[in-house]
Amino acid sequence: MSVCSLDRGAWFPAAFNKMGERPNYGCHVPVAGHALLGVADAGGSIELLRLVGSENAPTLHLSSSCVLEEHCLALSLDWSTGSASRESDQPLKIVSSDSKGQLHLLQVEEAGLQATATWQAHRFEAWVAAFNYWQTEIVYSGGDDGLLKGWDTRTPGTPVFTSERHSMGVCSIQSSPHQEGILATGSYDEHVLLWDIRNMEQPFADMPTQGGVWRLKWHPSQHHVLLAACMHNGFTIFNCRKAVEEKQGACTVSVSHKLPNSLVYGADWSWLTSCRLPQTQPAPPVGSSLPSDPGTQTAEAANNLKVGSQLLGPPSFDLLVGHDGEAYSKPQSGAKGRPCLQPLTEDTILSNSPGTKICDFDLYLETANLDSSLLATCSFYNHALHLWKWDSS
Repeated sequence: MSVCSLDRGAWFPAAFNKMGERPNYGCHVPVAGHALLGVADAGGSIELLRLVGSENAPTLHLSSSCVLEEHCLALSLDWSTGSASRESDQPLKIVSSDSKGQLHLLQVEEAGLQATATWQAHRFEAWVAAFNYWQTEIVYSGGDDGLLKGWDTRTPGTPVFTSERHSMGVCSIQSSPHQEGILATGSYDEHVLLWDIRNMEQPFADMPTQGGVWRLKWHPSQHHVLLAACMHNGFTIFNCRKAVEEKQGACTVSVSHKLPNSLVYGADWSWLTSCRLPQTQPAPPVGSSLPSDPGTQTAEAANNLKVGSQLLGPPSFDLLVGHDGEAYSKPQSGAKGRPCLQPLTEDTILSNSPGTKICDFDLYLETANLDSSLLATCSFYNHALHLWKWDSS
């Protein structure tokens, strides 16, 4: 085992790696009172960045780094903290994958990142590695060899299963944080598959996406909603309620949006939401401390982000954003009552209706607006980050 370097003085600039993006993943809980971002970079390193500074001028500070392997690219990472049922005394772990087909298990210690295991998982690039959030000794991996594999990190030399169900490279995996035993996988074969991990012979749902599926993210509060980054076909929001409950059939498409002249490689939900504060309790001052909670520091750091109170159009329109940043509405045939997707412009980000604030799902669940969600997508070629508001009511 080796302990990787801890750096308390360096400032880390944002950058894209040679493959067009710098994969980064926020830890689901604060660490030592700070929101923590994990970065898998083109130099073959895992870096941990802390969110520090004032709320009006937050900065990412490099706190720890670990070189996985020389002459390779770090391609993915996942945190062991995805399930809300996770015991607080469990060790904080990271699993990562690299361009040599290897998986790396690391543990976050006070002294820095500690590498605890490395093993060969795939013949070619290991595009993705992910935890089973309900049993974090189990991890999954997907590679350019088209294989989906499961591993017990206590005996990592031999996979517990190998699936050839995807016909091309497997590049996205996420365990459901809400329901034990549910796994989503995506591939260059342009399909999202849902699995019951008790039966890895055959998925119970199969959804075509018309684009390679580079990222999959379950919604933080709407348990059956799944976001997919589909490369040249933009991004798609699936409603998987019926498929998950009945363990058969396919998910329905709530929103599908194609961005012109770009490949959507990254997509994620915000774990913060807008909520209406109780009338008898004034909003806490910006920067003030909230009750102790795993999401407290993240909520404080994002207090300066406000959600626009007005939709840019009726629910029967999908609202698009052009290269000039202007919003354009596109009528949908028979789309009355369909969910509305709204790009967040500077005006809508900086405006907010009276009596509302950005807050953590767990802290203000009873008053949270669960019909409204924030999500972000990032794209290749133009290196653009888009923020969106999705109204699912």
